[in-house]
Amino acid sequence: MSDSSPDRPAAVLDVWCELQCPDCRAALDDLRALRARYGDRLELRLRHFPLEKHKHSFAAAQAAEEALEQGQGWAYVEAVLGRVEELDRKGEPFLVEAARELGLDAEEFDTALIDGRHILIVDADQAEGKAIGVTGTPTYVIGGERLDGGKSQEGLRERVEEIADRLLAEQPGS
Repeated sequence: MSDSSPDRPAAVLDVWCELQCPDCRAALDDLRALRARYGDRLELRLRHFPLEKHKHSFAAAQAAEEALEQGQGWAYVEAVLGRVEELDRKGEPFLVEAARELGLDAEEFDTALIDGRHILIVDADQAEGKAIGVTGTPTYVIGGERLDGGKSQEGLRERVEEIADRLLAEQPGS
């Protein structure tokens, strides 16, 4: 998932995430800081990696894709991750409720979860994640390097910044 403009950013950070994951919620501060530091020069792309241990994670990934389609992908991701416990308790009705709170078309969310229109995107992300060695969330991929954040976020933002700075410095006109 990407909320970027058609112009190609100088660097891309794939964030393999699961919306029922407390560790992914903890990573939000780092993602906000990266967005603030780099702006449009660093494209943050949400990649879905729903874990079997979280019952509602696959539906949440589909809902995030619907939010992207409605123009509020990251806002929705942040709203859901900020209330992981509520998602645990309420399940899919919470996903629709969160959409309604953001002013999105909640009925369309409900329909998307029923008709499965975003399943192929989620499946493709998960398959790609497995192919590159993602085993947990959050996991970051930038400049061809995989950084696993599931055990600890400690030092990850700094490492992402080092790689992003290097990639940006390599760009023509930098």
